[in-house]
Amino acid sequence: MGAREYDVVVIGAGAVGENVADRAAQAGLRVAIVEDELVGGECSYWACMPSKALLRPGAVLRAARAVDGARQAVSGGVDVEAALARRDRITHHNPLTHHHDDRSQVEWLASAGIDLVRGHARLAGRKRVHVTQAHGRSLDLIADEAIAVCTGSRPHVPDILRDIQPWTSSDATTATRAPSSLAIVGGGVVACEMATAFADFGTAVTVIARSGLLGGMEPFAGDAVRDALVARGARVRTGVRVVDAVRSESGASLTLSDGTTLAAEQVLVATGRAPRTDDIGLESVGMTPGSWLEVDDTMLVSGSDWLYAVGDVNGRALLTHQGKYQARAAGDAIAARAHGAPLDLRPFGTHVATSDHRHVPQVTFTDPEVASIGMTAEQAEEAGIRIRVLDYDLGWLAAASTLSDAYRGCARAVVDEDRGILVGATFVGADVGELVHAATIAVVGEVPLARLWHAVPAYPTLSEVWLRWLESYGRP
Repeated sequence: MGAREYDVVVIGAGAVGENVADRAAQAGLRVAIVEDELVGGECSYWACMPSKALLRPGAVLRAARAVDGARQAVSGGVDVEAALARRDRITHHNPLTHHHDDRSQVEWLASAGIDLVRGHARLAGRKRVHVTQAHGRSLDLIADEAIAVCTGSRPHVPDILRDIQPWTSSDATTATRAPSSLAIVGGGVVACEMATAFADFGTAVTVIARSGLLGGMEPFAGDAVRDALVARGARVRTGVRVVDAVRSESGASLTLSDGTTLAAEQVLVATGRAPRTDDIGLESVGMTPGSWLEVDDTMLVSGSDWLYAVGDVNGRALLTHQGKYQARAAGDAIAARAHGAPLDLRPFGTHVATSDHRHVPQVTFTDPEVASIGMTAEQAEEAGIRIRVLDYDLGWLAAASTLSDAYRGCARAVVDEDRGILVGATFVGADVGELVHAATIAVVGEVPLARLWHAVPAYPTLSEVWLRWLESYGRP
Protein backbone atom coordinates (compact mmCIF):
# COMPACT_ATOMS: atom_id res chain seq x y z
CA MET A 1 0.00 0.00 0.00
CA GLY A 2 1.39 3.42 -0.94
CA ALA A 3 1.96 6.27 1.46
CA ARG A 4 -0.95 8.53 2.38
CA GLU A 5 -0.38 12.19 1.68
CA TYR A 6 -1.61 15.08 3.82
CA ASP A 7 -0.78 18.73 4.29
CA VAL A 8 -0.21 18.25 8.02
CA VAL A 9 0.48 15.20 10.17
CA VAL A 10 0.07 15.57 13.93
CA ILE A 11 1.71 13.00 16.22
CA GLY A 12 -0.29 12.69 19.42
CA ALA A 13 -4.04 13.13 19.84
CA GLY A 14 -4.14 14.64 23.29
CA ALA A 15 -5.66 18.05 23.92
CA VAL A 16 -2.67 19.78 22.33
CA GLY A 17 -2.57 17.64 19.20
CA GLU A 18 -6.32 17.95 18.75
CA ASN A 19 -6.06 21.74 18.81
CA VAL A 20 -3.19 21.88 16.32
CA ALA A 21 -5.12 19.58 13.99
CA ASP A 22 -8.36 21.52 14.38
CA ARG A 23 -6.73 24.89 13.75
CA ALA A 24 -5.03 23.59 10.60
CA ALA A 25 -8.19 21.85 9.36
CA GLN A 26 -10.24 25.00 9.88
CA ALA A 27 -7.79 26.74 7.55
CA GLY A 28 -8.60 24.22 4.81
CA LEU A 29 -5.58 21.94 5.20
CA ARG A 30 -5.75 18.14 4.93
CA VAL A 31 -4.85 16.80 8.37
CA ALA A 32 -4.13 13.40 9.87
CA ILE A 33 -3.56 12.78 13.57
CA VAL A 34 -1.76 9.68 14.87
CA GLU A 35 -2.44 8.20 18.31
CA ASP A 36 -1.27 4.94 19.88
CA GLU A 37 -3.32 5.19 23.09
CA LEU A 38 -6.50 7.22 23.62
CA VAL A 39 -7.80 10.22 21.74
CA GLY A 40 -8.02 12.94 24.37
CA GLY A 41 -4.66 12.07 25.89
CA GLU A 42 -3.15 12.41 29.34
CA CYS A 43 -5.34 15.25 30.60
CA SER A 44 -8.63 13.50 29.89
CA TYR A 45 -7.84 10.10 31.37
CA TRP A 46 -4.78 10.22 33.66
CA ALA A 47 -4.10 13.80 34.77
CA CYS A 48 -6.26 16.93 34.91
CA MET A 49 -9.74 15.42 34.88
CA PRO A 50 -9.30 12.39 37.18
CA SER A 51 -7.15 14.28 39.69
CA LYS A 52 -9.69 17.08 40.02
CA ALA A 53 -12.48 14.51 40.30
CA LEU A 54 -10.63 12.84 43.18
CA LEU A 55 -10.04 16.16 44.95
CA ARG A 56 -13.57 17.51 44.71
CA PRO A 57 -15.39 15.34 47.33
CA GLY A 58 -13.00 16.35 50.10
CA ALA A 59 -13.20 20.02 49.11
CA VAL A 60 -17.00 19.94 49.24
CA LEU A 61 -17.00 18.29 52.67
CA ARG A 62 -14.56 20.88 54.05
CA ALA A 63 -16.71 23.68 52.66
CA ALA A 64 -19.82 22.24 54.33
CA ARG A 65 -18.06 21.72 57.65
CA ALA A 66 -16.89 25.34 57.61
CA VAL A 67 -20.46 26.72 57.66
CA ASP A 68 -22.74 26.52 60.67
CA GLY A 69 -26.06 25.04 59.63
CA ALA A 70 -24.37 22.80 57.09
CA ARG A 71 -21.79 21.17 59.34
CA GLN A 72 -24.53 19.74 61.54
CA ALA A 73 -25.89 17.82 58.56
CA VAL A 74 -22.52 16.29 57.67
CA SER A 75 -21.46 12.99 59.15
CA GLY A 76 -18.59 10.75 58.18
CA GLY A 77 -15.83 11.34 55.69
CA VAL A 78 -15.39 10.88 51.95
CA ASP A 79 -17.03 7.74 50.57
CA VAL A 80 -13.98 6.48 48.72
CA GLU A 81 -15.83 3.91 46.61
CA ALA A 82 -18.35 6.50 45.45
CA ALA A 83 -15.59 9.04 44.78
CA LEU A 84 -13.71 6.55 42.60
CA ALA A 85 -16.92 5.65 40.75
CA ARG A 86 -17.55 9.33 40.03
CA ARG A 87 -14.00 9.67 38.74
CA ASP A 88 -14.62 6.72 36.42
CA ARG A 89 -17.75 8.36 35.02
CA ILE A 90 -15.93 11.61 34.35
CA THR A 91 -13.05 9.84 32.58
CA HIS A 92 -15.23 7.34 30.71
CA HIS A 93 -13.53 4.44 32.46
CA ASN A 94 -15.09 0.98 32.73
CA PRO A 95 -13.91 -0.56 36.04
CA LEU A 96 -14.90 -4.04 34.86
CA THR A 97 -12.78 -4.02 31.70
CA HIS A 98 -10.21 -1.52 33.03
CA HIS A 99 -10.49 0.38 29.75
CA HIS A 100 -11.36 3.98 28.90
CA ASP A 101 -13.80 4.87 26.15
CA ASP A 102 -12.63 7.60 23.76
CA ARG A 103 -15.50 7.31 21.26
CA SER A 104 -16.77 10.84 21.89
CA GLN A 105 -13.34 12.25 21.09
CA VAL A 106 -13.03 10.10 17.99
CA GLU A 107 -16.43 11.32 16.80
CA TRP A 108 -15.30 14.91 17.30
CA LEU A 109 -12.23 14.37 15.13
CA ALA A 110 -14.44 13.00 12.36
CA SER A 111 -16.80 15.96 12.62
CA ALA A 112 -13.82 18.33 12.32
CA GLY A 113 -12.64 16.62 9.13
CA ILE A 114 -9.49 15.20 10.71
CA ASP A 115 -8.36 11.67 9.80
CA LEU A 116 -7.44 9.47 12.78
CA VAL A 117 -4.65 6.92 12.35
CA ARG A 118 -4.25 4.45 15.21
CA GLY A 119 -0.72 3.27 15.90
CA HIS A 120 2.74 4.30 17.06
CA ALA A 121 4.26 7.08 14.95
CA ARG A 122 7.95 7.62 14.29
CA LEU A 123 9.57 10.23 12.11
CA ALA A 124 11.14 8.59 9.06
CA GLY A 125 13.01 11.50 7.54
CA ARG A 126 11.97 14.90 6.29
CA LYS A 127 8.16 15.27 6.32
CA ARG A 128 7.64 11.52 6.60
CA VAL A 129 6.03 9.46 9.36
CA HIS A 130 6.01 5.67 9.71
CA VAL A 131 3.11 4.28 11.75
CA THR A 132 3.28 0.82 13.31
CA GLN A 133 -0.25 -0.46 13.74
CA ALA A 134 -1.89 -3.46 15.38
CA HIS A 135 -1.42 -7.01 14.09
CA GLY A 136 1.86 -6.24 12.38
CA ARG A 137 0.46 -3.69 9.96
CA SER A 138 2.19 -0.43 9.13
CA LEU A 139 1.46 2.75 7.24
CA ASP A 140 3.55 5.61 5.85
CA LEU A 141 2.34 9.21 5.89
CA ILE A 142 3.75 12.14 3.95
CA ALA A 143 3.21 15.71 5.14
CA ASP A 144 3.45 18.25 2.35
CA GLU A 145 3.62 21.19 4.75
CA ALA A 146 4.36 20.24 8.34
CA ILE A 147 4.58 17.61 11.05
CA ALA A 148 3.64 18.57 14.60
CA VAL A 149 5.02 16.54 17.51
CA CYS A 150 2.49 16.68 20.35
CA THR A 151 3.48 13.61 22.34
CA GLY A 152 3.54 15.30 25.75
CA SER A 153 5.61 14.20 28.72
CA ARG A 154 5.84 11.31 31.16
CA PRO A 155 6.65 11.16 34.87
CA HIS A 156 10.36 11.07 35.69
CA VAL A 157 11.25 8.20 38.02
CA PRO A 158 14.65 8.47 39.75
CA ASP A 159 16.87 5.41 39.35
CA ILE A 160 16.93 4.75 43.09
CA LEU A 161 13.16 4.15 43.08
CA ARG A 162 12.74 2.16 39.86
CA ASP A 163 13.20 -1.27 41.42
CA ILE A 164 10.33 -0.85 43.88
CA GLN A 165 7.88 -0.13 41.01
CA PRO A 166 6.38 3.00 42.54
CA TRP A 167 3.20 4.69 41.48
CA THR A 168 3.45 7.55 39.03
CA SER A 169 0.79 10.23 38.79
CA SER A 170 -1.16 8.07 36.32
CA ASP A 171 -1.28 5.18 38.80
CA ALA A 172 -2.48 7.49 41.56
CA THR A 173 -5.27 9.03 39.49
CA THR A 174 -6.49 5.62 38.29
CA ALA A 175 -6.20 3.84 41.66
CA THR A 176 -8.98 1.35 42.37
CA ARG A 177 -8.70 1.78 46.15
CA ALA A 178 -7.01 3.98 48.72
CA PRO A 179 -3.86 2.40 50.22
CA SER A 180 -3.55 2.36 54.01
CA SER A 181 -0.37 4.42 53.78
CA LEU A 182 1.27 6.41 50.99
CA ALA A 183 4.73 7.96 50.79
CA ILE A 184 4.91 10.75 48.21
CA VAL A 185 8.36 11.67 46.92
CA GLY A 186 8.32 15.25 45.63
CA GLY A 187 6.90 18.59 46.67
CA GLY A 188 5.38 20.03 43.50
CA VAL A 189 1.82 20.34 42.27
CA VAL A 190 1.22 16.62 41.67
CA ALA A 191 2.67 15.70 45.06
CA CYS A 192 0.57 18.27 46.92
CA GLU A 193 -2.67 17.52 45.07
CA MET A 194 -2.38 13.76 45.55
CA ALA A 195 -1.41 14.23 49.19
CA THR A 196 -4.61 16.25 49.61
CA ALA A 197 -6.79 13.70 47.83
CA PHE A 198 -5.49 10.61 49.61
CA ALA A 199 -5.48 12.30 53.00
CA ASP A 200 -9.18 12.97 52.35
CA PHE A 201 -9.59 9.25 51.61
CA GLY A 202 -8.20 8.32 55.04
CA THR A 203 -4.77 7.23 53.84
CA ALA A 204 -1.81 7.92 56.12
CA VAL A 205 0.19 10.28 53.90
CA THR A 206 3.84 11.26 54.18
CA VAL A 207 5.33 13.82 51.79
CA ILE A 208 9.11 13.73 51.27
CA ALA A 209 10.46 16.90 49.65
CA ARG A 210 14.05 18.08 49.41
CA SER A 211 12.90 21.67 49.90
CA GLY A 212 9.58 23.27 50.73
CA LEU A 213 6.30 22.57 48.98
CA LEU A 214 5.32 24.25 45.71
CA GLY A 215 8.74 25.61 44.89
CA GLY A 216 8.72 28.40 42.32
CA MET A 217 5.55 29.91 43.77
CA GLU A 218 5.31 32.52 46.51
CA PRO A 219 6.67 30.89 49.70
CA PHE A 220 3.45 31.53 51.67
CA ALA A 221 1.55 29.30 49.23
CA GLY A 222 3.59 26.20 50.02
CA ASP A 223 3.54 27.04 53.72
CA ALA A 224 -0.27 27.20 53.73
CA VAL A 225 -0.61 23.86 51.95
CA ARG A 226 1.91 22.24 54.31
CA ASP A 227 0.09 23.54 57.38
CA ALA A 228 -3.25 22.25 56.08
CA LEU A 229 -1.84 18.80 55.35
CA VAL A 230 -0.26 18.56 58.80
CA ALA A 231 -3.48 19.71 60.45
CA ARG A 232 -5.27 16.79 58.78
CA GLY A 233 -2.77 14.22 60.01
CA ALA A 234 -0.33 14.03 57.11
CA ARG A 235 3.42 14.18 57.68
CA VAL A 236 5.58 16.53 55.63
CA ARG A 237 9.33 15.81 55.66
CA THR A 238 11.41 18.55 54.03
CA GLY A 239 15.16 18.86 53.66
CA VAL A 240 15.62 15.11 53.15
CA ARG A 241 15.87 12.77 50.18
CA VAL A 242 15.49 9.05 49.57
CA VAL A 243 18.85 7.24 49.60
CA ASP A 244 17.60 3.64 49.50
CA ALA A 245 14.34 1.88 48.66
CA VAL A 246 13.27 -1.74 49.14
CA ARG A 247 9.94 -3.43 48.43
CA SER A 248 8.57 -6.45 50.26
CA GLU A 249 5.22 -8.25 50.29
CA SER A 250 3.89 -5.81 52.88
CA GLY A 251 4.92 -2.65 51.05
CA ALA A 252 7.95 -0.44 50.62
CA SER A 253 10.66 0.76 52.97
CA LEU A 254 12.45 4.02 52.26
CA THR A 255 15.70 5.12 53.89
CA LEU A 256 16.09 8.89 54.04
CA SER A 257 19.23 11.00 53.98
CA ASP A 258 18.93 11.79 57.71
CA GLY A 259 19.16 8.08 58.55
CA THR A 260 15.48 7.56 59.32
CA THR A 261 13.33 4.95 57.60
CA LEU A 262 9.76 5.12 56.42
CA ALA A 263 7.42 2.22 55.66
CA ALA A 264 4.42 2.64 53.37
CA GLU A 265 2.06 0.36 51.52
CA GLN A 266 2.60 2.38 48.36
CA VAL A 267 5.05 5.00 47.10
CA LEU A 268 4.13 7.75 44.66
CA VAL A 269 6.94 9.43 42.71
CA ALA A 270 6.21 13.04 41.73
CA THR A 271 9.65 14.42 40.96
CA GLY A 272 9.13 16.03 37.58
CA ARG A 273 8.47 15.13 33.97
CA ALA A 274 10.47 13.94 30.95
CA PRO A 275 9.55 14.53 27.28
CA ARG A 276 7.99 11.67 25.33
CA THR A 277 10.52 11.97 22.53
CA ASP A 278 12.64 8.87 23.11
CA ASP A 279 10.89 6.70 20.51
CA ILE A 280 9.52 9.03 17.85
CA GLY A 281 12.35 8.79 15.32
CA LEU A 282 14.19 12.00 16.11
CA GLU A 283 17.44 10.39 15.03
CA SER A 284 16.07 10.20 11.46
CA VAL A 285 16.12 14.00 11.28
CA GLY A 286 19.42 14.52 13.07
CA MET A 287 18.03 15.13 16.55
CA THR A 288 18.61 13.43 19.90
CA PRO A 289 15.97 10.97 21.14
CA GLY A 290 14.61 11.76 24.58
CA SER A 291 15.42 15.46 24.38
CA TRP A 292 13.22 18.49 24.88
CA LEU A 293 12.59 20.19 21.54
CA GLU A 294 13.60 23.83 21.37
CA VAL A 295 11.15 25.99 19.43
CA ASP A 296 10.46 29.58 18.40
CA ASP A 297 7.27 31.46 19.23
CA THR A 298 5.38 29.71 16.42
CA MET A 299 6.44 26.33 17.87
CA LEU A 300 8.72 25.65 14.89
CA VAL A 301 11.65 23.49 15.99
CA SER A 302 14.98 25.31 15.89
CA GLY A 303 16.81 24.68 12.63
CA SER A 304 13.76 23.25 10.85
CA ASP A 305 11.29 24.71 8.38
CA TRP A 306 8.67 21.95 8.70
CA LEU A 307 8.83 20.29 12.15
CA TYR A 308 6.82 21.74 15.03
CA ALA A 309 6.87 20.72 18.71
CA VAL A 310 3.84 21.77 20.71
CA GLY A 311 2.92 21.39 24.38
CA ASP A 312 5.01 19.59 26.99
CA VAL A 313 7.59 18.34 24.48
CA ASN A 314 9.10 21.81 24.12
CA GLY A 315 9.43 22.28 27.88
CA ARG A 316 8.15 25.85 27.88
CA ALA A 317 5.03 25.51 30.05
CA LEU A 318 3.91 22.02 31.08
CA LEU A 319 0.24 22.84 31.55
CA THR A 320 -2.70 21.72 29.42
CA HIS A 321 -4.17 25.18 28.92
CA GLN A 322 -0.80 26.60 27.88
CA GLY A 323 -0.26 23.67 25.53
CA LYS A 324 -3.61 24.39 23.89
CA TYR A 325 -2.63 28.04 23.61
CA GLN A 326 0.58 27.00 21.86
CA ALA A 327 -1.45 24.68 19.64
CA ARG A 328 -3.60 27.51 18.36
CA ALA A 329 -0.47 29.53 17.60
CA ALA A 330 1.19 26.59 15.83
CA GLY A 331 -1.90 25.69 13.82
CA ASP A 332 -2.26 29.28 12.64
CA ALA A 333 1.43 29.50 11.77
CA ILE A 334 1.33 26.24 9.81
CA ALA A 335 -1.72 27.42 7.87
CA ALA A 336 -0.26 30.85 7.18
CA ARG A 337 2.97 29.39 5.85
CA ALA A 338 1.08 26.82 3.77
CA HIS A 339 -1.01 29.56 2.17
CA GLY A 340 1.91 31.94 1.76
CA ALA A 341 0.29 34.47 4.10
CA PRO A 342 2.40 36.81 6.26
CA LEU A 343 2.83 35.95 9.91
CA ASP A 344 1.90 38.49 12.56
CA LEU A 345 5.06 38.60 14.66
CA ARG A 346 3.98 41.38 17.00
CA PRO A 347 3.62 40.58 20.71
CA PHE A 348 0.25 38.96 21.35
CA GLY A 349 -0.32 38.71 17.59
CA THR A 350 -2.66 36.17 16.08
CA HIS A 351 -0.04 33.60 15.25
CA VAL A 352 2.62 33.96 17.90
CA ALA A 353 2.64 32.44 21.38
CA THR A 354 4.23 34.90 23.78
CA SER A 355 2.08 34.17 26.82
CA ASP A 356 3.89 30.94 27.67
CA HIS A 357 6.94 32.72 29.04
CA ARG A 358 6.04 34.90 32.04
CA HIS A 359 2.26 35.09 31.65
CA VAL A 360 1.34 31.58 32.76
CA PRO A 361 -1.74 31.08 34.96
CA GLN A 362 -1.95 28.01 37.17
CA VAL A 363 -4.31 26.60 39.78
CA THR A 364 -3.21 23.99 42.32
CA PHE A 365 -6.30 22.25 43.66
CA THR A 366 -5.02 21.60 47.15
CA ASP A 367 -6.45 22.58 50.51
CA PRO A 368 -6.24 25.55 50.36
CA GLU A 369 -6.29 26.24 46.63
CA VAL A 370 -3.38 28.15 45.15
CA ALA A 371 -3.88 30.26 42.02
CA SER A 372 -1.17 32.32 40.39
CA ILE A 373 -0.24 34.26 37.27
CA GLY A 374 3.02 35.83 36.19
CA MET A 375 6.07 36.37 38.37
CA THR A 376 6.57 36.02 42.09
CA ALA A 377 8.12 38.93 43.95
CA GLU A 378 11.49 37.18 43.95
CA GLN A 379 11.34 36.41 40.24
CA ALA A 380 10.43 40.00 39.40
CA GLU A 381 13.32 41.35 41.45
CA GLU A 382 15.71 38.90 39.79
CA ALA A 383 14.46 40.24 36.44
CA GLY A 384 15.53 43.72 37.50
CA ILE A 385 12.03 45.11 37.94
CA ARG A 386 11.47 47.76 40.59
CA ILE A 387 8.49 46.32 42.41
CA ARG A 388 6.01 46.98 45.17
CA VAL A 389 4.27 44.07 46.86
CA LEU A 390 0.65 44.35 47.95
CA ASP A 391 -0.49 41.67 50.44
CA TYR A 392 -4.04 41.29 51.69
CA ASP A 393 -5.72 38.87 54.07
CA LEU A 394 -8.74 37.44 52.25
CA GLY A 395 -10.35 36.68 55.60
CA TRP A 396 -10.95 40.42 56.02
CA LEU A 397 -13.32 40.54 53.03
CA ALA A 398 -17.07 40.59 53.62
CA ALA A 399 -17.40 37.64 51.25
CA ALA A 400 -15.17 35.53 53.47
CA SER A 401 -17.67 35.63 56.33
CA THR A 402 -20.45 34.41 54.02
CA LEU A 403 -18.36 31.62 52.54
CA SER A 404 -17.00 30.21 55.79
CA ASP A 405 -17.15 30.71 59.52
CA ALA A 406 -13.36 30.75 59.60
CA TYR A 407 -12.11 31.66 56.11
CA ARG A 408 -8.34 31.74 55.83
CA GLY A 409 -6.51 33.00 52.79
CA CYS A 410 -4.23 35.64 51.40
CA ALA A 411 -3.50 37.39 48.14
CA ARG A 412 -0.39 39.07 46.79
CA ALA A 413 -0.05 41.47 43.89
CA VAL A 414 3.37 42.28 42.44
CA VAL A 415 3.43 45.75 40.89
CA ASP A 416 5.97 47.06 38.38
CA GLU A 417 6.45 50.53 39.85
CA ASP A 418 7.98 52.04 36.73
CA ARG A 419 5.09 51.01 34.47
CA GLY A 420 2.27 51.04 37.01
CA ILE A 421 1.04 47.55 36.09
CA LEU A 422 0.76 44.11 37.66
CA VAL A 423 3.43 41.58 36.71
CA GLY A 424 2.24 38.84 39.05
CA ALA A 425 -0.51 37.78 41.42
CA THR A 426 -0.99 34.86 43.82
CA PHE A 427 -4.13 33.84 45.67
CA VAL A 428 -4.33 31.24 48.46
CA GLY A 429 -7.65 30.12 49.92
CA ALA A 430 -10.86 28.23 49.23
CA ASP A 431 -12.29 28.81 45.73
CA VAL A 432 -9.53 31.22 44.67
CA GLY A 433 -9.06 29.40 41.36
CA GLU A 434 -11.93 31.48 40.02
CA LEU A 435 -10.00 34.70 40.76
CA VAL A 436 -6.99 34.01 38.61
CA HIS A 437 -8.43 34.83 35.19
CA ALA A 438 -9.15 38.44 36.13
CA ALA A 439 -5.53 38.70 37.23
CA THR A 440 -4.42 37.02 34.02
CA ILE A 441 -6.23 39.66 31.97
CA ALA A 442 -4.63 42.43 34.03
CA VAL A 443 -1.12 40.96 33.69
CA VAL A 444 -1.27 39.89 30.04
CA GLY A 445 -3.12 43.05 28.99
CA GLU A 446 -0.74 45.26 31.01
CA VAL A 447 -3.74 47.16 32.37
CA PRO A 448 -2.59 50.28 34.28
CA LEU A 449 -3.52 50.27 37.95
CA ALA A 450 -5.08 53.70 37.43
CA ARG A 451 -7.48 52.09 34.97
CA LEU A 452 -8.34 49.22 37.34
CA TRP A 453 -10.02 51.69 39.71
CA HIS A 454 -12.86 51.74 37.18
CA ALA A 455 -13.22 47.93 37.17
CA VAL A 456 -15.56 47.77 40.14
CA PRO A 457 -15.77 44.36 41.88
CA ALA A 458 -19.20 43.07 42.90
CA TYR A 459 -20.07 43.01 46.59
CA PRO A 460 -19.78 40.71 48.50
CA THR A 461 -17.36 38.58 46.51
CA LEU A 462 -13.73 37.60 46.92
CA SER A 463 -13.00 39.80 43.91
CA GLU A 464 -13.16 42.77 46.27
CA VAL A 465 -9.51 41.99 46.94
CA TRP A 466 -8.83 44.07 43.83
CA LEU A 467 -10.28 47.14 45.51
CA ARG A 468 -8.28 46.46 48.67
CA TRP A 469 -5.08 46.15 46.65
CA LEU A 470 -5.77 49.48 44.96
CA GLU A 471 -6.54 51.16 48.25
CA SER A 472 -3.26 49.84 49.65
CA TYR A 473 -1.38 51.09 46.61
CA GLY A 474 -2.88 54.57 46.78
CA ARG A 475 -5.25 56.70 44.75
CA PRO A 476 -4.26 57.51 41.16
